[in-house]
Amino acid sequence: MSILTDTYTLNNGIKIPKVGFGTWQIPNGDVAYRAVSEALEAGYRHIDTALVYGNEKSVGKAIANSGIPRDELFVTTKLPAQIKDRVGVEDAFNRSLDNLDMPYVDLYLIHAPWPWSMAGVRYDKQNLVAWDMMQRFYDDHQARAIGVSNFDDHDLANLLDHGDFKPAVDQIQYYIGATEPINAGFAQKNDILVEAYSPLATGGLLDNADLRPFAEKYDVSVAQLALRFVLQNGVLPLPKATSAAHIQANTQLDFEISDADMATLNAMPDFSPDGAHNKTQR
Repeated sequence: MSILTDTYTLNNGIKIPKVGFGTWQIPNGDVAYRAVSEALEAGYRHIDTALVYGNEKSVGKAIANSGIPRDELFVTTKLPAQIKDRVGVEDAFNRSLDNLDMPYVDLYLIHAPWPWSMAGVRYDKQNLVAWDMMQRFYDDHQARAIGVSNFDDHDLANLLDHGDFKPAVDQIQYYIGATEPINAGFAQKNDILVEAYSPLATGGLLDNADLRPFAEKYDVSVAQLALRFVLQNGVLPLPKATSAAHIQANTQLDFEISDADMATLNAMPDFSPDGAHNKTQR
């Protein structure tokens, strides 16, 4: 079985392909259409987008024109971070369905626990309002699963303690050197799948001299090493690429990093350019 068709099982029992194709910063129009089309042709069956990415229409068009049956694909989109009220949540969700030209999505996420301009501020009550609305989309079979993004352990606990429904996913920034052990550990302890956005540290890992010997050992690229690392930690990577060569290369992950090398990689410091988690509008 290809890694692209292998799956994790979410806490509501549905299957999600172990590797997704990310579309953050891929502009709407021909670029997004071609990238998603190339990804589907390369074997991806899991596509991740968001209303704020502005590319849902091109993503939906590429999927519709692929000839792949909808029930063989897994499509994720996200509620804009600043929208927490009932009317706004419903409106945003319907806009996403219209953009994608789909009657349902497989996964719908709260994009962040706070508006991007208020990063770090607690919005506990507002997130419960948004979460309650999202449960309605699930109950109405318009979203096969619901979850969150950029939620830390406090934000997750807020939903677990006050909501009636456990998030299926927490999508967070995650890569070699920045594995968020507290937040990822809390999610995994509570049977919430962790998804890794920016699994290559937005390109920051690619020229890292410390990682090159490990990649050479397994006869793979640093990007392939980094994605395999994420998978072996039980996390779902969402690599983004626009060139056909990179899209194809990111699918070649059928190798195994040794336990000793995984331990070394898990102990590495943050290699990203700013040396910290810089959660921009992702």
